Amino acid sequence: MKRLAHYSQYFLRSPQLIKELVGHSSIGKNDVVYDIGAGSGVISSVLASRCKSVVAIEYEPRMVEKLRENLQKYDNITVYQGDFLTMPLPGGPYKIFANIPFHLSSPIVRRLTEADNPPGAIYLIVQKQFANKLRSNTDQFTGQIGMMIGPRFTVRIRKRLDRKDFWPHPNVDTVMVELLLRPEPLIPQDRMPAYRQLIEDCFSDPKKFAKTPRTAIGLPADIKPSQMKLEQWVELFTLTDRR
Repeated sequence: MKRLAHYSQYFLRSPQLIKELVGHSSIGKNDVVYDIGAGSGVISSVLASRCKSVVAIEYEPRMVEKLRENLQKYDNITVYQGDFLTMPLPGGPYKIFANIPFHLSSPIVRRLTEADNPPGAIYLIVQKQFANKLRSNTDQFTGQIGMMIGPRFTVRIRKRLDRKDFWPHPNVDTVMVELLLRPEPLIPQDRMPAYRQLIEDCFSDPKKFAKTPRTAIGLPADIKPSQMKLEQWVELFTLTDRR
């Protein structure tokens, strides 16, 4: 099927590569797995042999027709036509494994990580630059979204991909990134909205960041939000949340 550019579709070409990528995940035979932006169903078909059930989600109407045709022989795959960003999320345990549209990477990650019932594990094919923004355990500059999700999820890049692994070839570097739900969050779940608001305010408004008691936790007054580590943000929030 012809690529629709406005959906940012770059399809993985090799089922063998997908098997290798799934092999780098924690997905097992008892898992329910969601494939976001399922396309022609190559990823869903590989997942079907590895887990209990798969929910293949596709937005583009013409692609859904092909998706249903390709997956009709699998009795443990359900095809859902619609927008993942507005569909209801499951109430029980689930995981994510998907080659998502690149332009929707941020809203998809935020929807999953901010959900009341988040996935136990998330595996996404994304741009390398975006994956780096999700990481909080780095000595380089840190990103806003990485600090937002850090108290609930650990993040690491599991595999770097070649541009030739896709059709058409993207003009950016891509990776498979893993987000694992922490057994115990660094901040209580009911306080996470307030924590995320602090991060958003400090990254977007220098005046609000300037009013935070950074020196009270041993940080220099001239430090920038992008220079702070996750544990420092958690400590700063805990201090301000008590006031």
